[in-house]
Formats: sequence, structure tokens, C-alpha cells
Amino acid sequence: MKFYSPGKLLISAEYLVLSGAQALALPTQMGQHMNVEHIEQPVLQWKSYDLNQNLWMEGCLSVENFEILEAQNTPLALIGKLQNSLRCTRILRPDFCKTGHKVSTQLDFDRSWGLGSSSTFIHNLAQWADINSFELLNKTFGGSGYDVAVALTKKAILYSRNQNHPSIEPIVFNPPFTDQMYFVHLNKKQDSQKEVVAYNKRPQPSQKVIDQMNQLTANLSTETSFSLFEKLLTKHEKLVGDLIGQQPIQERLFSDFDGHIKSLGAWGGDFILSTGKSSLTYFKEKGYLTIIPFSEMIDS
Repeated sequence: MKFYSPGKLLISAEYLVLSGAQALALPTQMGQHMNVEHIEQPVLQWKSYDLNQNLWMEGCLSVENFEILEAQNTPLALIGKLQNSLRCTRILRPDFCKTGHKVSTQLDFDRSWGLGSSSTFIHNLAQWADINSFELLNKTFGGSGYDVAVALTKKAILYSRNQNHPSIEPIVFNPPFTDQMYFVHLNKKQDSQKEVVAYNKRPQPSQKVIDQMNQLTANLSTETSFSLFEKLLTKHEKLVGDLIGQQPIQERLFSDFDGHIKSLGAWGGDFILSTGKSSLTYFKEKGYLTIIPFSEMIDS
């Protein structure tokens, strides 16, 4: 059995998607593969490979209760997350993995990029078990579910959260100025789970703020004017910055940049969206070397 899920980037409604706001999310050309083979031995042999074919997780678990039998060169906390995910899958599908299997996973992207190593894993696991991906996500990593929705549809989507029955609207997102859109990695990995917990401790945004975000998402997903699109990015940054009490990253770190910059997902790490052809030279000079054009990042 072979399974595949694409990675994702959240273009709008970061944080607010957790409160029910509509978000624009895009699938990436890179994702995660999972191969499953039946074996006679009554164990689950697991190997996970990174972008460079290096093993980053390896272990052997019993199929009776997913007890960890071996964990070669793998931190117990890491394989413990795998164990928990498997046990949650068993709760949702009691006959899941009752016989021996050999599983290998392969990432197409760097684990530090924040493109969805967890969400692609959860969706692949749910496909193998033939269960609801959103139910499994809720029992394991949590979050809004937009990332699983992208893995499920493999398309650009407008997404809003609604428990296990979210609203997912596949759309075409291919504005005429994608040649001036770049994704720049900030050389830092953001912990999305911690950010979700921190946001959920804050007072919930007003309906007015959610409505403003919904309008921004709608406009960003359809705008064909490059100058107006950039203005929408600035409005979005201000709205979210005011909500979470943080200064937008362009003001804080890149005030001399002549294009526009927007944080993607949890603020402070992973990728940003940069507009303008000067992005390549500007960010390289600043020491940010992972600069990916829209055409090479997004699966449109």
C-alpha cells in the first residue's frame, strides 16, 4: 500500500482560523510518502527518512498494544508520538494493524521547513486505517485542521473550522503576478502546537475581527491587481499583529525592503511570503538562502 499527502502553506487567517475564520491555504509540490507492507512477524517495523534519505526515526512496536520494543537511535519522546498516534488510530479503528507490517515514510521537504511533516503523516495514517483524518488529528496533534484539509483535497482551498466536519472549498489560486511571489525561510522552526496552545489562552477575537479576516481572505483569493494584493497583505499583517500583540515582521526585521512581506502560519519562524523581484538578492544578502519562487513551491 502506498499513500501520499502534499505539504501546505497557510496564506491567510493564521491564528484566527482557530476561531472559525475562513483561511486560504495552498498545497506544496513537496509532501510525504508512506509505504506499508505486510510481514509475517507480529510487529510493526517503522522507518522514517528525511529529504536526504537519512533515517530520522526508526523503531519496532508490538501490534498488540503498540508497546515500543526497540527504538534505534531515536529519542523516546519522538517515537512516543508515533506510539500515541497509532494507539489513537486503534481507538478509531479497533481492527487497525492487528498483523505484522513494515512501514517506511519519506519526506520531500526539509523537516525544519514547517510544511506539514505532522499533518501529512496524520493524513497518510488515516488513509491506511480508512478513518476520518480530522478525528485522528483532534486525538493527536490538534490544531485547526486546515493542513489536513489541504492533504485531503490536494488543492488550494478556502477553509473554515467546524469540528470534524469542516468547510472546505477547493479553488483555483493562480494570480497573474505569481512570478513576483517568493517563499523565504527564516532559518528558524516554529512550534505550531505551542503557538496553538498560547493562542487558545488568549481572549477570543470579536465577530467583527473574524468578519474582517473573512473579507481579507476572500479578497486575497481573488485579487488580480498586484498593487492591491500587496495592500491586502499589509492590512492582514496589521490585523493579526494587533490581535496577538506582535509587530509585523517587515517592520521588525526588514523595514528597508521595497516589497511586501507577510508571515505564514505561526509568527516568528518557518516561511514568509515576499513580493517583488528584488526578493532574491535582498534576502540572500541578509543571510536567508532558502528562497523559493511560487512556481517551484506551490502545486497549482
